[in-house]
Amino acid sequence: MPPRRRDMNPAVFVNAELLRLYVGKRVRALIQVVQIEGETIIGKSTDESQLVVKGIPTFRLTKFVEVIGIADSDTSIQADTWTNLGETTDTYTYNQLCQIVNGEYKVLFV
Repeated sequence: MPPRRRDMNPAVFVNAELLRLYVGKRVRALIQVVQIEGETIIGKSTDESQLVVKGIPTFRLTKFVEVIGIADSDTSIQADTWTNLGETTDTYTYNQLCQIVNGEYKVLFV
């Protein structure tokens, strides 16, 4: 079997509540940047809970950011990919997406 490429290892959509299910796995989350402390970003997840994102983006972050990386605990992600989403975004719909892809339709996404 050939080795898996990164793009063949999809990241599961998570919010803070769901992150605990994927410790050690590749995840993606939308956060509202609340505070930057060195190489750590404190953010608010789409379910209104706090998430910690570790890593250094190579550009200035906007208010809302999608991060992809490894869930290294039930409250933190070691990010390797950062995507600015601007100063406003629809967190409600993203949170609903997290619920759907981890619920009834999990087999299609995970």
